[in-house]
Amino acid sequence: MAASGEAVNPWVATAYLVAGVLFIFALRGLSSPETSRAGNRFGMVGMLIAVVTTLWTHSIASLPEIAGAIAIGGAIGFFTARRIAMTDMPQLVAAFHSLVGLAAVLVGIAAYLNPGAFGILDATGEILTVSRVELGLGVAIGAITFSGSVIAFLKLNGNMSGAPIMLPMRHVLNLGVLAGIIGLTAYFAIAPTVGTGAIFWTIVGLSFLIGFLLIIPIGGADMPVVVSMLNSYSGWAAAAMGFTLGNTAMIITGALVGSSGAILSYIMCKAMNRSFISVIAGGFGADSGPSDGAAKIDRPWKRGSAEDAAYMMKQAENVIIIPGYGMAVAQAQHALREMGDLLKEEGVNVKYAIHPVAGRMPGHMNVLLAEANVSYDEVFELEDINSEFAQADVAFIIGANDVVNPAAKTDKGSPIYGMPVFDVEKAKTIFFIKRSMGGVGYAGVDNEVFYMDQTMMLLSDAKKMCEEIVKAL
Repeated sequence: MAASGEAVNPWVATAYLVAGVLFIFALRGLSSPETSRAGNRFGMVGMLIAVVTTLWTHSIASLPEIAGAIAIGGAIGFFTARRIAMTDMPQLVAAFHSLVGLAAVLVGIAAYLNPGAFGILDATGEILTVSRVELGLGVAIGAITFSGSVIAFLKLNGNMSGAPIMLPMRHVLNLGVLAGIIGLTAYFAIAPTVGTGAIFWTIVGLSFLIGFLLIIPIGGADMPVVVSMLNSYSGWAAAAMGFTLGNTAMIITGALVGSSGAILSYIMCKAMNRSFISVIAGGFGADSGPSDGAAKIDRPWKRGSAEDAAYMMKQAENVIIIPGYGMAVAQAQHALREMGDLLKEEGVNVKYAIHPVAGRMPGHMNVLLAEANVSYDEVFELEDINSEFAQADVAFIIGANDVVNPAAKTDKGSPIYGMPVFDVEKAKTIFFIKRSMGGVGYAGVDNEVFYMDQTMMLLSDAKKMCEEIVKAL
């Protein structure tokens, strides 16, 4: 049934069902690099079917208006995607989430201002109770997604400090605002339609506010979980609006995005030894302030060169490469892949080790290595390769820090204690690329690996160092 209570054309219902199945196939395909292209294609076809079906069955706007909107949005999306660097992909994803949230808010506002056009009025001219619940939840989740994604974008893009911004009594404030949103939504659902305008707009305003409040206290190191969490929020916002519009495709798509995003957030939290509830509550990782790592910089360490690295890796039997955000910033993935290819030509067994939270969004390193045409069968997740470091001749760390820090296993006072990390200290030789010895990872803690006997520090821009190693090889 449609929102207005009219029977849905069976062909429309079938088309939406086909689109939903294709979206499920898309998610299934994206679960593996080998099938990700097919998964994307399934998603594209499903979305095409859903959009064409919706345009065919609705006449709120004229065809030229719809075509003009699609042309403008498509052109902006096309040129943005063409110009965006892979290092900026996390903030692009955050920006996309903000647009999904804003769209949900605008649809909710339109439905509230003109309920007759959306078919959500009862026989007495009142907005249906169930529709009011859907409207309240939809605009609330959408507004939280929008404002939270804006803060995430600003932090990822460097327009705002990546450090946690701690507000006094933030948890009390967040709980108060959240309670206000829930209470007002409940009142909005049962109160007469007339006179609820102030309630509706207050729900919208408070939801925008709590989105800012939730994300501001979260540090830059925890952004992969934040991006995943906001992805989940955007899905639930779309699902809520799907109920308001009586659109099956939106309900299915929103539920798939919301549930998969929630599952991914849980997996990311587990990978960082964090509490999922603490992410939702805000202030995730807020107590992970800078450590006294700066005082340790005076400890003795060994400096290596590109020639040292080339010689040692050329003589090695097994080399494991661990990329991190520093590789992304330097755009070193192509030079790294060329280095790996040269080593393979020398008979060296080369593997790439990917940590679940390396980078600034889920799968960030996988995307960069795929862009550089690194073979899928050479890329391994933490649990699949961690046992191999004991047999590795060389662990080559490029731009990673916290994900290889032994403090996560040994120092109970460390902010990253308990987080699963790579056992790089078990390798015979370690080459560690970073710009200088003065910097620490986003968790703000020094790394014992820098000072180990088998470690050689390669202090340079990651791309430049990889290119020098390629020349030496």
